[in-house]
Amino acid sequence: MNEKHRKELRNIAIIAHVDHGKTTLVDALLQQTGVFRTHEQMIDRVLDSNELERERGITILAKNTAIRYGDLKINIVDTPGHADFGGEVERVLKMVDGALLLVDAFEGPMAQTKFVLRKALAANLRIIVVINKLDRPGARPDEVLNDIFDLFVELDAASWQLDFPVVYTSARQGYATTDPQTPGVNMQPLLEMIKKEIPAPGGDPTQPLQLQIVSLDYDDYVGKIAIGRIANGTIRSGEPITICAPGGTTRPGKVGSLWVYEGLKRSPVETAAAGEIVALAGISEVQIGETISHFDQPHPLPLLTIDEPTLTMTFMVNDSPFAGREGKYLTSRHLRDRLWKEAQTNVGLKVATTGSPDAFQVSGRGELHLAILIETMRREGYELQISKPEPITKTVDGQLLEPYERLFLLVPEAAAGPVIEKLGARRAELVNMKPAGSNLSLEYLIPARGLIGFRSQFLADTKGEGVMHHLFDSFGPWKEGIIQRHQGSLVAFEDGETTAYGLHSAEDRGVLFVGPGEQVYAGMIVGIHQKEEDLDINVCKKKHLTNIRSSTAEEAIRLIPPLRFTLEQAMEFIAEDELVEVTPKALRMRKKILDRTTRARLRKRSQN
Repeated sequence: MNEKHRKELRNIAIIAHVDHGKTTLVDALLQQTGVFRTHEQMIDRVLDSNELERERGITILAKNTAIRYGDLKINIVDTPGHADFGGEVERVLKMVDGALLLVDAFEGPMAQTKFVLRKALAANLRIIVVINKLDRPGARPDEVLNDIFDLFVELDAASWQLDFPVVYTSARQGYATTDPQTPGVNMQPLLEMIKKEIPAPGGDPTQPLQLQIVSLDYDDYVGKIAIGRIANGTIRSGEPITICAPGGTTRPGKVGSLWVYEGLKRSPVETAAAGEIVALAGISEVQIGETISHFDQPHPLPLLTIDEPTLTMTFMVNDSPFAGREGKYLTSRHLRDRLWKEAQTNVGLKVATTGSPDAFQVSGRGELHLAILIETMRREGYELQISKPEPITKTVDGQLLEPYERLFLLVPEAAAGPVIEKLGARRAELVNMKPAGSNLSLEYLIPARGLIGFRSQFLADTKGEGVMHHLFDSFGPWKEGIIQRHQGSLVAFEDGETTAYGLHSAEDRGVLFVGPGEQVYAGMIVGIHQKEEDLDINVCKKKHLTNIRSSTAEEAIRLIPPLRFTLEQAMEFIAEDELVEVTPKALRMRKKILDRTTRARLRKRSQN
């Protein structure tokens, strides 16, 4: 592969805030460059192949694809927009020379736009600004462009990065244009801009081989697949190589199958040269960050640096009275093997053992990062229990530090009072406040633990109209006095099946999580108490039968529908002495100590 051929190659990433249309834009590019043949069915959001991604409408894992525009090949990486999956973003930016920054023409730059743009600027990438959703009612492309320029300035972009090209698109309607007043007819203006503005990949194919692994995949037939970009040299299928690991150690290996990306598929090749993004099999123990190097002349590339986790929680074997009823994988060995496997490919995740063989400490980039792992595991058939997420702290010069998040809120003016009051109790500091139409735009700096449990309160206070985003900011001094929950739990008194009579009696005590005819066990949380302390209630109580007919005997009991929590809501809700039991069919909250007599004795001892 000669120098001229490499000039016919471009490597780009698509970066954006959640739901600004990255994956839909890729759909349009794939369709218009002939990846889908006329007889093939076009699937919406084709790159969101993971079931959870399609369900939630977000990208979780970075994906590779490639399109042809004339004689130009464009490798495209679709990246997650959520800060919790920043580990994916940081790694894939190592493979590209430029990025499309996608911004909604109505919403403008948002919290995660800032996060992904900061990473791209730090990687010295050429940025093309794509203002998407031009067809959206209320689109304001000129104001949004000004906001984007201000964001570049705020992030200390270099002068050459500030001179960014702009294109306007409607990914859903499949067009791009350089004039927001004139709708386009296809994506050609964007493709032309990529060809003209994104630099061709560097690297010397005659130098010794250097290829850093930035992503891992798995195939049932060929095993582990390593993905990366060739920095220098040429790689050949079947050739011996040296793997350079962190710490300066090396070990021999051999390339098995070798692929490049063509459309949505991997295409097998015999050789690939510097600048190309490749996938290779046959190296079973390879890890992210390692360098595949020439067999006789190993030259490792600099190590990847990934932002550290900010939240940690304990994953435990399920030991509740209902354990083993619904899951397929139940033991500590199953749990340990699955977590170690995840830690190999999910670089933002850290897994550590604890003093108990049945419990593991799992640390991640945020609640969503950990919740996606738990949701994936339960769908695979795992049963487990999880503790309340806790912030990861540091001690620097004798001072205890905790992670702080930058919180961005869009709040209806009528709901601003309760929201500001609750954030004050969570020790948040107001950084910026400005009107945004009939809403208020608020920016806060808040300890990460102050956000635990806040989302559900925020949605209730704003009647579902508020918009909330946050991203990691820095480590700051530990703040005392953060109270996350003002209400206690309603705890089941005994094992059994809930009855309408028992639930009706308990409704005056708070909000219930269970309906009639459900199995519960002693120590299981069945609702939220109105008061601060926990309360044991009997939701299995049956009405005593008598031979005296009551005047109200024929009246049917009408119950308020139970409140059902999602996994994230359950993680936010539980207190330090509580757990979430996760099975393929159910989510249950419970006390760590199920026996109420033992709980009462420990509570009394802690008060003395």
